[in-house]
Amino acid sequence: MAAIPLLDGSSASSEDGFDESEKLLSLNRQRKRPLLSANIRWVVLGCCLVGLTIGVSVGVAIIVVQCWEKPSTLSCLKQSSAPSPIAKDLDITYHTQHFNGSFLNENIYRQAASAEVDAAWEALGVNYRSVLIPAEIGKRVGLAPDQVQVNEKYGGGFPANVEGLHQLHCLNLLRQGLYYNIDYYREKGEGAFKNKDHILKKHVSHCLDIIRQQLMCTVDIGVLGQVWYKNEGDEYPKAFVDFNTNHVCRNYDDIRKWAEDRQLPDDVPEDYLQPPNPGDRIYNGVP
Repeated sequence: MAAIPLLDGSSASSEDGFDESEKLLSLNRQRKRPLLSANIRWVVLGCCLVGLTIGVSVGVAIIVVQCWEKPSTLSCLKQSSAPSPIAKDLDITYHTQHFNGSFLNENIYRQAASAEVDAAWEALGVNYRSVLIPAEIGKRVGLAPDQVQVNEKYGGGFPANVEGLHQLHCLNLLRQGLYYNIDYYREKGEGAFKNKDHILKKHVSHCLDIIRQQLMCTVDIGVLGQVWYKNEGDEYPKAFVDFNTNHVCRNYDDIRKWAEDRQLPDDVPEDYLQPPNPGDRIYNGVP
């Protein structure tokens, strides 16, 4: 019986099949290697970015917490006040002060006009004279060269008033102008009440608006809660605003004493003030 020959190319097909599978495996390996490397790079890069983000966030949080918990006095002053020579001479400190917000119980500052009430307000420094600011310091805290200055032969410098004391002066004038006080002060005829009524009105309205602007400028963001109270004979308690709250306050007495010690003399020579120089601002009327 004749031998049946192998199919043509059967041996070659077997070899080619083996070779093709080897080529596919090799190609797959080549494709997987760059894909795997790219994935690793992206993972490493992602980890780095996450770590950097966490590090920056933690750092910023630490800084914010430190600034929140321990703000420096200087940073507080820069944020809340104009430049002042007082900050150069005094340590401005802060303390917690519990406000007397009683609605019905009047302290000395709220009582009807009398010599005792006037003395209490005077002790706050509401009528202090101007202070003297040395020329070199005045320029550093914003006083302009063409503002009024003391004659050089008397030492020079700028006459100036502490704003907070002026604001209290204004509040005192509003108190004096209250309907239940004004007759008392008109009869005395002192201070602002020496003037005619139309000038007094301008003075009072000036003071009113100065206080308005100051309160809006330094708006208090504290909140007032409410308490329960009962009058005798009431069956049910009622709600009422609690005005007795804590505040963070500056060392007022030290600032007042600073101004008291630096007041200009009560009587000064006629040539105490330096006349304006050519080109200095001179307003047409009271500004």
